Amino acid sequence: MKIALTIAGSDSGGGAGIQADLKTFQQFGVYGTSVIVALTAQNTRGVRAVETVPEAMVAAQLTALAEDLAPHALKTGMLAEAALVRLVAKAIRENGWQPLVVDPVMVASSGQRLLTTEAEDVIRESLVPLAALVTPNLDEAAVLTGRVVHDVPTMERAGETLVRFGAAAALVKGGHLGGDTLTDVLVTPDGIRHFTRTRIPTGSTHGTGCTLSAAIAAGLALGRPLETAVADGLDFVNRAIARAPGLGGGHGPLDHTVTAPPPPPR
Repeated sequence: MKIALTIAGSDSGGGAGIQADLKTFQQFGVYGTSVIVALTAQNTRGVRAVETVPEAMVAAQLTALAEDLAPHALKTGMLAEAALVRLVAKAIRENGWQPLVVDPVMVASSGQRLLTTEAEDVIRESLVPLAALVTPNLDEAAVLTGRVVHDVPTMERAGETLVRFGAAAALVKGGHLGGDTLTDVLVTPDGIRHFTRTRIPTGSTHGTGCTLSAAIAAGLALGRPLETAVADGLDFVNRAIARAPGLGGGHGPLDHTVTAPPPPPR
């Protein structure tokens, strides 16, 4: 059994963060491990409180996994503060953990900020160059690249910029674009690929970014090529949104019990 690691924050509502990642890993048939860097008190209506985990405890979690349960692939999510980003990037680099999916979580669905301004720069400088894939939404892509990102052409340019910054590939997510059709843009050194689908009219979108990056990391842990892992991850999330259970009074969670796409034929 392959191991996938998530380094992120805990979501008490269970729809995003560590909880969403571990549920997703389970569906893909990989063994999920975790390093919790922050605790959040939240539900579907919003984030009530955030508390970061002390650096020594984050370091101890990373060391414990390095000693006994090294991952075949990993992802980062909410990292909260610059010092924690530096600590995580150092551990990934020193342990040679790859492939890495970087989900640069900055703001919660409810608008609560989950990353300091200083940490944004550290993600760009320390974490993006380690990434096999970085998965920003439009706002995160704009922050990381310093460019306005508001349509497919600017998404393409943002992805190309992130690759120039050192990422092996970038998936710029178009969920925040208007219209009935959604386009996600994958940029690699080999070119650009668009993933287009019909928007599902729903308010149950809490944790989509976490779930997507976890699904891609799981696919990579299983040895799937990057484009296959991205396509499988997008398919998994789309079906999880379509089957959302309608829980809570705000941005509801996805249905993480949908089946994962089968491995491609050999």
